[in-house]
Amino acid sequence: MIDRMERETERLNALIGQLLMLSNLESGGSKPTFALIEFNRLVEEVVADAQIEATERKCSIVVVSTRVCYVEGNPELLRRAVENVVRNAVRYTREGTSVEVTLEPVNEFRRDLALLKIRDHGNGIPDTEFRKIFMPFYTIADARDRQAGGIGLGLAIADRALRMHEGSTRAYNSEEGGLVIELRVPLAPEES
Repeated sequence: MIDRMERETERLNALIGQLLMLSNLESGGSKPTFALIEFNRLVEEVVADAQIEATERKCSIVVVSTRVCYVEGNPELLRRAVENVVRNAVRYTREGTSVEVTLEPVNEFRRDLALLKIRDHGNGIPDTEFRKIFMPFYTIADARDRQAGGIGLGLAIADRALRMHEGSTRAYNSEEGGLVIELRVPLAPEES
């Protein structure tokens, strides 16, 4: 009974932390401190941390490729954004499959960006839900998300954090199956 109470207390603390972060991001509260970040290193650290959770779920995380990408941003917000997307992918990928992570610099519409793609091997989502999944408290299948522990805040936080960095998020189903989430962050001027 005590163990269960401790787990529930941890979940409530995590929920409160996520609500406070989302509230701060949406209110445009105090602007976070930005610094030069080696984004590829941050992504690799998040992947290494999430690998334990992936192993417990009988799947893995594979870094397909990463290229050196420097961005100007808040390390904590960017880490949280990447972590939320990676953990979601681990949560929904099928047992025995891998979450695939790719990071590369790209030029889109005359903007130099770090493009991070995170692909799971789950069921994907209906085409009508792609933008909605980034809304606070929005879940596609309530029963599935409750069972997996999701309440619809992780992707909303990721989206708000990316927008705060003048970046963007995008979701689509992979032709080979599974969901792909893309995070775009402007490269630091030295990387352009």
